[in-house]
Amino acid sequence: MQINSEIVTTPPLDSATVVMLRDGPLGLEVLLLKRHAASSVLGGAFVFPGGKLDAADAHPDVLQRLDRPAADLHAQLGEPELPEGKAASLFVAALREAFEESSVLLAHAPSGATAAGPSHLDTLAAAREHLSQGMAFTSLLAQLNLTLHTQALVPWSRWITPRVPSVTHKRFDTRFFLAHAPLDQTAAHDNHETTESVWLSPREALTRYWDGHIELAPPQIMSLSHLSRYPSAASAMVAALSQTPPTIQPEPFDQEGMRVICYPGDERHSVRARALPGPTRLHFRNRRFEPVGGLAELLG
Repeated sequence: MQINSEIVTTPPLDSATVVMLRDGPLGLEVLLLKRHAASSVLGGAFVFPGGKLDAADAHPDVLQRLDRPAADLHAQLGEPELPEGKAASLFVAALREAFEESSVLLAHAPSGATAAGPSHLDTLAAAREHLSQGMAFTSLLAQLNLTLHTQALVPWSRWITPRVPSVTHKRFDTRFFLAHAPLDQTAAHDNHETTESVWLSPREALTRYWDGHIELAPPQIMSLSHLSRYPSAASAMVAALSQTPPTIQPEPFDQEGMRVICYPGDERHSVRARALPGPTRLHFRNRRFEPVGGLAELLG
């Protein structure tokens, strides 16, 4: 991983990420996808499904396919300055990216559908076939007459890339959502933007990172450290529902030739109140980001 020192003057791009959760034999597990090595953003790193907001995510025909009013979604995000339509479109973006990148479709047929109609599995198979043929998500929803299941998403945090991004050359304003993976679907990478997929406990993911087996970017490191505190998917979802999603604006600085990223609650950060459990700063050394207390500090 290379460190960027260039200042990015363009505004951050709105984006959405879905942290897919399930319960494994030993407790909470999270889905991680390996980005294609040639990707211009975090190539080779393991990430959560996600991407930038598209104009089509705000199309009126798509917003009419939500299972909740835009006003409810706006309130749940906890960003009063955000227009209701844009808040709703971020939920659409999260659901679209989850399907496009991990093949998990959080949508359902109208409640009035008859038993003689296509089954849920038939609909899912048709949706995946349409996607593989290049059909746009908006067209796919219309073709199959699907309603987007926004209730499956719980806003969790908001990450805004600083003007000096440490690991990319772009800035993003990303809303992180938690979602419980459906039991009747199998998540899988798309072999285009992502080349591997794996379910791991947060502790195992961080241990693999520490041992040099996988690469993680700072938002994933900090998010996995946070998730390692929860024993189950349900407990993480309940905790997210009980809070307003914190806004996390990392503040990088260089110390003795080393890049350091500090987070809210750190003595060097402009926001003194903590936003996350775990370390309040990461140091770039050994070609990766590490807290002062090592793996033990990440695992809590």
